[in-house]
Amino acid sequence: MSADSQPKKTPLYDVHQDLGANLVDFAGYLMPLRYASETAEHKAVRTGAGLFDLSHMGEIFLSGPEAAKALDHALVGNLSPMAVGKARYTMIVAPDGGVLDDLIVYRLADQTYMVVANAANVDVVREALVERAAGFETAVDDRSDSYALIALQGPDAAGILARFTDAPLADLKYYAIMAGQVAGVDALIARTGYTGEDGFELFVSSGDAVKTWQTLADVEGVVPAGLSARDTLRLEAGMPLYGNELTSATTPFDAGLGRVVKFDKPGDFVGRSALEAAAQTPAGRRLVGLVARGRRAPRKGYAVVTSDGTPCGVVTSGAPSPTLGKPIAMAYLDSGVGETGLAVDVRGRHEPVDVVVLPFYKRS
Repeated sequence: MSADSQPKKTPLYDVHQDLGANLVDFAGYLMPLRYASETAEHKAVRTGAGLFDLSHMGEIFLSGPEAAKALDHALVGNLSPMAVGKARYTMIVAPDGGVLDDLIVYRLADQTYMVVANAANVDVVREALVERAAGFETAVDDRSDSYALIALQGPDAAGILARFTDAPLADLKYYAIMAGQVAGVDALIARTGYTGEDGFELFVSSGDAVKTWQTLADVEGVVPAGLSARDTLRLEAGMPLYGNELTSATTPFDAGLGRVVKFDKPGDFVGRSALEAAAQTPAGRRLVGLVARGRRAPRKGYAVVTSDGTPCGVVTSGAPSPTLGKPIAMAYLDSGVGETGLAVDVRGRHEPVDVVVLPFYKRS
């Protein structure tokens, strides 16, 4: 393996090693899969607070007088009307309507936006934005290596973070962002997350990552959490994962996320004609939730079958649910398939499942 193909290390790599994390190559980065018990990490986020290193995510800035117009053209959402300090979930699609990535866009100032992309897709998103913004008066700047991203998630997150910042967290609504200091470190504080719980994502300079992490990790009850817990948390919350529920062969409408596509915004956008056709055409499949009746968990790629064993869909994500105490999954079912008498082929055995409305878990 050549040196340039070695996985990257986040600014918190040494911290994870000291904590005894099981480190794995994820999207080109050495990331903590778990520290001890992924179930304990999961439950800490549901009942208290968990701390995540998300520094593998990408931060791409667009700035200039036509930054908003460029994003309206490049993405499926309508970003121009979004107020400063707000965030929006959106997607970037190919001309054929296939999803290239799902994104969160933050408006940091009148002419400045931050696009947060999934780690595996940063290059694709950056290159697409550069190409699509070429005709607009805006600059595209990938600052991913300059930022660390630390997430504090769970019902206790707000109370814990308030101990280390003077920022008015009570005024920070869900899907909003503000500049402030955390433990004396300059940060962008966003009330966003991928766990189904209240929480915050803190964008800090790479050099401030260890101090920020350690300050929060030293609080009694805060539990470092890895990728495994993050995956079961987002699965319970019914949140799609790129590469699973979303792919370049999937349109937003396939995934039941057509609401993020804004046809009423002014001007054209990449993928509009394909998505207009997709919106008018009955989907060939639909995304559903599955709860297994037995103990064997459906996994990504397993076939969903009818009562006579006929394949009728495929599992996109699956795992035992620590909160529900049962295996759960998201799956695409073929058009016209009913929701009774289904099973998942788990290594040759047909395990009965029940179709349920997503999400599996919603905080009270």
